[in-house]
Amino acid sequence: MTTDRQPAPVRILVFGASRRAASINARLASLAADEIAATGAEVDLAGMRDFDMPLYDGDVEDSEGVPAGALVLCEKIKRCDAFVISSPEYNASVPGLLKNAIDWVSRVRPQPFKTKHALLISSSPSMIGGNRGLWALRVPLEHLGTRVYPDMFSLPRGHEAFTEDGRLVHPGSGERLAETVCGFVRLVRADVEFVCLRRRWFEFPGDRTDAPVTRRSEE
Repeated sequence: MTTDRQPAPVRILVFGASRRAASINARLASLAADEIAATGAEVDLAGMRDFDMPLYDGDVEDSEGVPAGALVLCEKIKRCDAFVISSPEYNASVPGLLKNAIDWVSRVRPQPFKTKHALLISSSPSMIGGNRGLWALRVPLEHLGTRVYPDMFSLPRGHEAFTEDGRLVHPGSGERLAETVCGFVRLVRADVEFVCLRRRWFEFPGDRTDAPVTRRSEE
């Protein structure tokens, strides 16, 4: 028996990790979303203003639970097959706003980062385009079980890199972004459509009630 049923498109969340209205990383996130949409994937484009939350405080969590903004981000991650973060670089590391969001969302059980694919991109006024911050960002995400794509995209001199209509000035940068995004989407699509392995990732005792000790494993 044959069937003409087409697989559902992959779903990818894209967001810029800055609250600034004129953020160059919001512009870069928008470009990445356009490239993803061109592949036929479904895109959910968001911004950090969609995820307002206080600084993480264990006492607040105990008395009030996880804040609404963190739950919104959590649900978006749960509904997607993968996510893309366009992150600024603050002092050669991760912006506190983004790390705080990751910390809050990680408190949800089951936490949603496990086994999701992620692509990290950045833009910065510096000559290395925020690359140091992306290396730092990999650490908490991979710790939480995210499959972070090996290739990362960093756009140097971001304050001069965009045209008035939001495209990239340098054609080579646009080609490199497209290649990186397309490679990532191909990996996500292959994993969604053809996965044949059952995956498990244990990081915390609460992840699995019958696990006698904290463990991390994949099958």
